[in-house]
Amino acid sequence: MRRVTMVAAGLFTALLVAALPTAGASAGGGQSTLVSTDPVAWTPNVLDGTVYAVAVVGDEAIVGGDFHRVASADGSIEVTRDGLFAFRLGTGAISTRFAPRPNGTVRALAAGPDGTVYVGGSFTELAGGAHHGLARLSVADGTASPEFTAGIDTGTVFTLAADGPTLYAGGTFGAVGGTARPALARLSGRTGAVDTGFDAAVAQQRSGRLRVSKLALSGTGALAIIGTFTQVGGQSRNQLAVVSASTGAVRGWYTDAYQQQCNESYNSYLRDLDFAPDGASFVVVTTGHQAGPTTMCNAAAKFDLTGAGAHHPVWVNRTGGNTLLSVACTGTAVYVGGHQKWLDNPYGDKSAGAGAVSRPGIGAIDPDTGRALAWNPTHDRGNGVDALVTFPAGSGHPGGLLVGSDTEHMGHEYHARIGAFPLP
Repeated sequence: MRRVTMVAAGLFTALLVAALPTAGASAGGGQSTLVSTDPVAWTPNVLDGTVYAVAVVGDEAIVGGDFHRVASADGSIEVTRDGLFAFRLGTGAISTRFAPRPNGTVRALAAGPDGTVYVGGSFTELAGGAHHGLARLSVADGTASPEFTAGIDTGTVFTLAADGPTLYAGGTFGAVGGTARPALARLSGRTGAVDTGFDAAVAQQRSGRLRVSKLALSGTGALAIIGTFTQVGGQSRNQLAVVSASTGAVRGWYTDAYQQQCNESYNSYLRDLDFAPDGASFVVVTTGHQAGPTTMCNAAAKFDLTGAGAHHPVWVNRTGGNTLLSVACTGTAVYVGGHQKWLDNPYGDKSAGAGAVSRPGIGAIDPDTGRALAWNPTHDRGNGVDALVTFPAGSGHPGGLLVGSDTEHMGHEYHARIGAFPLP
């Protein structure tokens, strides 16, 4: 039974749900200006664990991870929320009705149609029923959509993206709903049925378990994926591939940039990717321990999507030996998060090399030049910023950037594990 402490009438609000348009990797998409360096004061605080995923449905933010306790921004109210909760953008009011209680970690979220949210992770139960790794929930009350019956065979769902009536899922599974789809599947967003016409044939992991770690939709018919694979559609594709979003057929686009080994303990050192709002390019961020002016480890790299054949990065921004975990592209900026200390640091090795600029935990890169922008709010480093999600203006707020992590301070203020930088 979920324990709620210090609950007072009127201090929480029920969620107001809006039907959602087509949703890609970022909820807000393009933004014409940088967000402020001063965080909003209204986001709740997550008091333990890690926030791994955030999605936006109307004026509600849904937050997933492995946490258990959530408090209001002023600390006057604390509730138990095992791995999943929702709050209202603009006020921070935590939903009293959205409490699905997954019995495992939530790793992925995506906005669904008609006021719903898709949830992926390592759970086998939530919302009072059996749901193996996948579910679609009503944001209004946290109930599961009974017609959505998708479930994975084993493993974890690590990444989700929704496009109108379609849902894409990636992870360490071998099958969905009894249909073999190693690590990547396209599903009906309504029923969860596997689209048998889509098969990317992801295969041949570098080591460990075959996994699609993250995926992103271009909005122009392409799906980019990163993971442990070395082959997609029978073609050599090392950790990064672009496939048709409708059929899964591997595109002629490829890069050899990630052939090198960064650290033998990583079966994949690519951590996140996101498309620019126009879908013409995308940015990949990495870990890897190694540093240096030629390595692709611990770096953000932009790639053009146009054309077939080999592609080299348009630019690479290196941290000098510290991990980047997340990225969000807005057209104005490429926001990156992790536990980095610096950007513009190709000559550093766990140190500030020539030209390095201090950007602890979070930073912004010029999408054209690949150089760090002046934006520097700072963020506790910890393990790092795992989630960056833009959100558009809504009722009582101007839109901005949501940030999920395992630490407690951003912009020199206390904002535990979830916070937001507003647009001016």
